[in-house]
Amino acid sequence: MIKRFADSRSATSRGRLFGLAALLGLACLGCVDRRMTVRTIPSNSLVILDGQEIGHSPVSVPFTYYGDRQIKLVKDGYETKTINQKISTPWYEFVPLDFVTEVLVPWKIHDRRNYLYSLEPSVMVPSDELLQRAADVRFEGQHPPEEALKRAKVEPQVPALTP
Repeated sequence: MIKRFADSRSATSRGRLFGLAALLGLACLGCVDRRMTVRTIPSNSLVILDGQEIGHSPVSVPFTYYGDRQIKLVKDGYETKTINQKISTPWYEFVPLDFVTEVLVPWKIHDRRNYLYSLEPSVMVPSDELLQRAADVRFEGQHPPEEALKRAKVEPQVPALTP
């Protein structure tokens, strides 16, 4: 009698354990795999996503959240490009459907986002022109327009005369 009670108890424990394992297995099946791929022309550009270097193009990274993301592309000999890329939320990620797609759907949903950007070659400014522009900016900084001084409520400074 005691042996039979122990057998039925262990069978119940095994059944519960099997049921729990099956439930966990099913819960792990349903999920959304989100991946963003950035390609550039020319390739091998440094890709910075939201201030974090993620690699050289083409590069692919997983993401969790939708919305606006800042992508910065850097390559020697090309103008640095900064893009505010909107990643729109798909219909199946709105409440209450998101719970179903994230937890209950027994297969994996793949959300792939591919972005292609072209970089412009950088233009070399002749050094004479660059020096002239620097001198102009320096002069404008030392001699602000009267209207700007009035708006800032600053009196123009007149150099003191020494005898």
